[in-house]
Amino acid sequence: MKERALPIEKIRNIGIIAHIDAGKTTTTERILFYTGTKHKLGSVDEGTTETDWMEQEKERGITITAAATSAFWKGHRINIIDTPGHVDFTVEVERSLFVLDGAVVIFDAQVGVEPQSETVWRQADRYKVPRIAFMNKMDKIGANFFNAVQTIKDKLGANPVALEVPIGSESEFKGVVDLLNMEAIYWTDENGLSIERDEIPNDLKDLCETKKEDLIASLAEIDEELMELYIEEADIPVEKIKSVIRKGTIQNKIVPVLCGSSAKNKGVQLLLDAIVEYLPSPLDMPPVKAYDSNTGEYVRSVHPTEDEAFLALAFKIMVDPYIGKLTFARVYSGTLAKGSYVLNTTKNKKERVSRLVFLHADKREEVDYIRPGDIVGIIGLKDTSTGDTLAAEDCNLVLEKLVFPEPVISISIEPETKDDESKLSKALAALTEEDPSLKVFVDKETGETILSGMGELHLEIIIDRIKREFNVGVRVGQPRVAYKETIKLPAEAEGKYIRQTGGRGQYGHVKLRISPLPLNSEKDFEFVDKIVGGIIPKEYIPAIGSGVKEAMQSGILAGYPMVCIRVEVYDGSYHEVDSSEMAFKIAASMAFKEAVKKAKPILLEPIMKVDVTTPEEYLGDIIADLNSRRGRVESFESVGGSNTRIIHARVPLSELFGYATVLRSLSQGRATSTVQFSHYEEVPEQVTQKIISKE
Repeated sequence: MKERALPIEKIRNIGIIAHIDAGKTTTTERILFYTGTKHKLGSVDEGTTETDWMEQEKERGITITAAATSAFWKGHRINIIDTPGHVDFTVEVERSLFVLDGAVVIFDAQVGVEPQSETVWRQADRYKVPRIAFMNKMDKIGANFFNAVQTIKDKLGANPVALEVPIGSESEFKGVVDLLNMEAIYWTDENGLSIERDEIPNDLKDLCETKKEDLIASLAEIDEELMELYIEEADIPVEKIKSVIRKGTIQNKIVPVLCGSSAKNKGVQLLLDAIVEYLPSPLDMPPVKAYDSNTGEYVRSVHPTEDEAFLALAFKIMVDPYIGKLTFARVYSGTLAKGSYVLNTTKNKKERVSRLVFLHADKREEVDYIRPGDIVGIIGLKDTSTGDTLAAEDCNLVLEKLVFPEPVISISIEPETKDDESKLSKALAALTEEDPSLKVFVDKETGETILSGMGELHLEIIIDRIKREFNVGVRVGQPRVAYKETIKLPAEAEGKYIRQTGGRGQYGHVKLRISPLPLNSEKDFEFVDKIVGGIIPKEYIPAIGSGVKEAMQSGILAGYPMVCIRVEVYDGSYHEVDSSEMAFKIAASMAFKEAVKKAKPILLEPIMKVDVTTPEEYLGDIIADLNSRRGRVESFESVGGSNTRIIHARVPLSELFGYATVLRSLSQGRATSTVQFSHYEEVPEQVTQKIISKE
C-alpha cells in the first residue's frame, strides 16, 4: 500500500476547526475532491458530504461528531479530522486537538473571528497546536480579507501573516495573488480544477508590493539570516521564505493566512499546498511525556520512531452497528500488527487487537499494521475507554490523560415500555462510552434516571440517537440545571458517633473546621490533616476524608453537590476497642453537615457566555429580552461595515431554556446565538428560595 512506504516526515495530522457555519465541512469536502479521494463534490445543504455521515448531521446541516478521513497531496498523507463548530460538542474539538499536530482554522471573510472561533483557538493554544488560517466565503456580501485578518490579531492576540491578496471580493472574487511568487492565480472552470497563472493585475501591483514587504518584515523578526538579507535589500529565494514560514508556524510564532471560497471551488489547492509545506509532521512536534502507570512519576519522552515500544492514546470510542466497538487511536511510537495483543496500561488489562483500519468517515480501510504518526481505528478492544493508553505488553507507561468539562444541564429519561428498559441501559452505556461529556446517574430520592450533557442541542441529539440507532422508546422530563452548593463563611463543628449494642461497639469522634475555597478554582475540595499527638490514629484519617466527601454529595439547602470547600480535621478522640473506620466516617459526615449549617450555605448556578449576532434593527428587543433573563450585557461590536451587531452577554443557564425559539421570533429568524458555559456564580436570594421550594 502506498501510504506504508511514506516516511513519517511526509505525514500531516490536522484538524479542521472553526465557528459553526464558517465552512469546515465544505472545505474538507473540497480537499477530498481535489486530492482524488472523492470523485464527486458533496454538499452540506444536500446532505451528501463525506464527513457529515450521521442522519442527525444531514438533517441539521451541522457537524456533531468529529470524523476522521485521509487524503494524499504531492507525496504527503494528510490525516484529517473535521470537528464540530457548535459549542455543545466542544468535547469533540478538545479530544481531537489533544492528538493532532496541526490545525486549519476556517474563518468567515465577512466577520473574521466569531465567538466560537475564540473558543477553538484557545483550545488549540492549550495544546500548543500550530495552525494556518483560511479566510473562507470571499464571495459573500461584505467579505473583507484584510479586516478579517486584523480580527485575528485584535481578538486572538495572534500574529497573522497574509500569504495572499484576493483579486476582487463578493460577487467579483476571481482569484488570488500568491505573494511568495508574485503571480495571479485564477480558477477557470466550475469545479475549480483548471488553474491559470498570470501577471498581477495593474490595480493591485502597489498593494501586493506593500503586502509582500509586510510579509518579509514579519518573517525577518523570527529568523536572523532572513533579517540580514532583508536589511541588505538582497533578493530572498522563495524556498528560504517558505522555510522561515514553516519554522515560525511550527513554533507558533506566526499564523499564515490564505483565502478563497470553498463553496465556489476557489483557493483550496493552495490551502493544501500550505498544509504540506507549513504544518508539522509528527517528527516536528515535541515528544510526548510518558509516566509510570503505578506511581504516576515522569519516566521519559516518547519519540515517533518504530524502534521504541508501542505507545498509543485512545482518544475516541464509537459503537458501530456492524463491527461493534471501534477505538480511535493516535500512535506515538513503535508498531502494532493486527491479531496481536496490547496492554491497556491505564487499567492494567490485556486486550487483543482483531483488526486495524484507516478511517474514511463511516468507511473503513483495513491495514496489517500501524506505526508512529498514524491515526487509526482499532477493532476488538473491549475494556478501553477514551483517554486510555495502549502499550506493548511489557510496557508500564501511561500518556497524559484527557480532562473533560463537567455537564451543566440534565433531563430525566425513562423507557416507554418494560421491553425498552434493558435496551435503554445498553444504549446509555454505549453512548456514555462514546461521549465523555455525557453523564448518567440515578437520583436516589426520586429513582429517576438523569442524563446530563453540555447543552440543549447535545441532549436533543442524544435522545434522537437513542430512538433511532438503538430503537428504544423513551419519555423525557423537563431540562434541569446542574446547580451546586457551597459556603460563604468559615465554621467549626464536632461529630460523635457512639453505639453500644452488646459486644464490640462503635466509637468515632472528630472536630472539623471548614472554610470556603475561591469559586471556579481548579480545586473543588481540599482535605487537610491537622491532627497532632496521635489523638486520632493515622489509619482513621482517610475514613474521615471519605465521610466528608460522601456528605458533600448532597448539600443541605436543596440536595445539590457541594464544591469549593476546605476541610481541616484538627481534634477528636478514639476508643482502643470500639473505634473503626466506619465510625469515623459517620462522625465526619455528621460534623461536616453541622459545620455547613453555621457557614452560610449558598446555591451556585452555571452562568453561560451568550453571543448573539443580529441585524441592528432588532438590537433593542434582544437586549431587553436578555435583561429580563437576569442577563448582563457586557459589550457590543460591529461586523465589518455592515449593520450586523454582535452582543456579548452572561446569562444564567436556568433562564435560557427555549431561547433559540424566542430569538427567532424576536428577529424574524435573522439573529443567531451561541451559548457556552462560562462559570458558576451565587444565586440571588429570592431565586434560591424558589429553587428550594421546588425541590
